[in-house]
Amino acid sequence: MPSSERSARWVMHIDMDAFFASVEQLTRPTLAGRPVLVGGSGGRGVVAGASYEARAYGARSAMPMHQARRLVGPSAVVVPPRGSVYRVVSARIFDLLRAEIPVIETLSFDEAFAEPADLAGRSVEDARAFAHDLRAVIRRETGLPASVGFGSGKQIAKIASGLAKPDGIRVIAPSEEVSFLQGLPVRKLWGIGPVTGDRLGRLGVDTIGQLAALSEPEVISVLGAAVGPALHRLARGIDERPVAERAESKQISAESTFAVDIVDGTRLRAAVADAAADAHRRLTADGRGARTVVVKLRRTDMSILTRSTTLPAATADLDMLVRAAHRVTLDPLDVGPIRLVGVGYSGLTEAHQEMLFPNLDDPGGDDPDGDDPDGDDPVQEGPAEHDDPDGSTAAVDWRTGTDVHHPDHGHGWVQGGGHGVVTVRFETRATGPGRAVTFRLPEPALVVADPLDSLAWTVGP
Repeated sequence: MPSSERSARWVMHIDMDAFFASVEQLTRPTLAGRPVLVGGSGGRGVVAGASYEARAYGARSAMPMHQARRLVGPSAVVVPPRGSVYRVVSARIFDLLRAEIPVIETLSFDEAFAEPADLAGRSVEDARAFAHDLRAVIRRETGLPASVGFGSGKQIAKIASGLAKPDGIRVIAPSEEVSFLQGLPVRKLWGIGPVTGDRLGRLGVDTIGQLAALSEPEVISVLGAAVGPALHRLARGIDERPVAERAESKQISAESTFAVDIVDGTRLRAAVADAAADAHRRLTADGRGARTVVVKLRRTDMSILTRSTTLPAATADLDMLVRAAHRVTLDPLDVGPIRLVGVGYSGLTEAHQEMLFPNLDDPGGDDPDGDDPDGDDPVQEGPAEHDDPDGSTAAVDWRTGTDVHHPDHGHGWVQGGGHGVVTVRFETRATGPGRAVTFRLPEPALVVADPLDSLAWTVGP
């Protein structure tokens, strides 16, 4: 690479590697190097995050948890999401970024664009050195790995950071950008989704270079006048979009049109889950939760059906939002074939709370027979207390992943239990792998703890 080559503009994309799972491995050191799946473990649980060790088996975010567990096998470690911990870590990371670069454009909990003013007109080597130093600061202050991509625009930077994963740096020099893009799949291009990708594929356009080679009238005829020219410019390496702080949205949604109509419930539920996950990425980018979930279905006659549900409290938990969307999803056998599926979130709030009792608005629960087959609630951040008839709290339902504290052993998390016992691994980010202790219940000295204590940060973000 021509390390001395300069660029009038350097745009950076930073992406924290397997963020949710990496935070779990950081705060629970015993999990380091193990295939970790973050999400709900119930019958309809969804993967919110997967470590690279789990991804090696084919597990990925937004996949049904039962499928991910089947792929990974008995070595899989499933823990519930801890939104409060992710939000605090994310805030600290973005604070570190803003200390170096005043304006950043956040995309989610774990990724952002930036355009360091000091790098304008500087060389490839300067950009690489900047990325190296920034990653070192993040590693030192949080203990987490990050991948960074640099290019002359957002498109190149985002693709570069993806290729830098895990825990790497990729800087694309201006003279290399066109050749860099040409051989990449057209789906790598920002704005090209499954439907558009399939449409281009049927025309023999499989790579970004092939799209760039089309004339503008040809692009407009295929992609339309609204987005075609913009995508054509991106395919040719022209990307002048500014980096700017994102404005706050009042509602967030995602939708997809399908080349083949959806005529069965199983496929529709999968499409709804995908749309919910796409919208969820934007929700987390804004650092907020949603209370109302709306499902939008367009039939083949172009009529639109919408159904919504409002939760007892706002949440940013993907599994909870997918489950809510599924509750109001109609059956194609009843309403006819579906050509478009969308999921939207409203009732947005920054100060959202994780729902301790998610089935409050769903008397039947998630199982069609009103019974959760796994007997747990994957979204709950703490254990549920059960009251005796006389009103006293008799026991705590110690769910796997619950943060606890013991006066002799310190902070820990529940690894498992049953039949009157619970096993706790006592460790935090600061301790290294900890010791497992099994208690016979009830154990009055063992109490529910704040998940943030697992970070062992003496100074707040």
